[in-house]
Amino acid sequence: IRSLDRSMIEQYLRDAIRYRNACTSGEPVPKVKGTVCLLFFEASTRTRASFESAVRKLGLSSSFVAPATSSIQKGESIRDTVVTLDYAGVDCLVLRHPSPGAAHQAAEVFDGGVVNAGDGCHEHPTQALADLLTIASRKGSVEGLTVAIVGDIVHSRVARSNAWCLTKMGAKVRFVGPRTLLPKDCSMFPVEVYDNLAPG
Repeated sequence: IRSLDRSMIEQYLRDAIRYRNACTSGEPVPKVKGTVCLLFFEASTRTRASFESAVRKLGLSSSFVAPATSSIQKGESIRDTVVTLDYAGVDCLVLRHPSPGAAHQAAEVFDGGVVNAGDGCHEHPTQALADLLTIASRKGSVEGLTVAIVGDIVHSRVARSNAWCLTKMGAKVRFVGPRTLLPKDCSMFPVEVYDNLAPG
């Protein structure tokens, strides 16, 4: 999310609303050509199901690769796997990985698009965009809102992506949690930090 400016986020939001409206109204969903590989190095239910549904609705060809059923079991590195998929003609990777920065590493050796579906405790940008869509749909806009993200922030890639996304869109974001569950580097995020929910 950090690499996106507000105008790009607004465009993603407009596109998401257009596709959502088509899906909910029963209109034909605009189709996209290409092949997508869901490359999940971590177990996932919601994210995987969401991407599989989106790929199907967009009319894309897809495949799924998991470590337990691939050459990763034989010691193949993430770089090797990504290069192999590139040579196989895959247009886009949706990558979920336990290591921060994995999506960036994949993008360095892959000619197509790489979508970060969660990398360690670093970021989960697609979830932040989905959260933005939900908030904007309910509230009309996120501009001027104060949004509290409460709980285990230190391990939450979604909290990090939401902090960047929501502040770029004009919201004030607060991280709230016990000090042991707040990142030591909170100062790098555009947020206010609280250790309790008491007013004032």
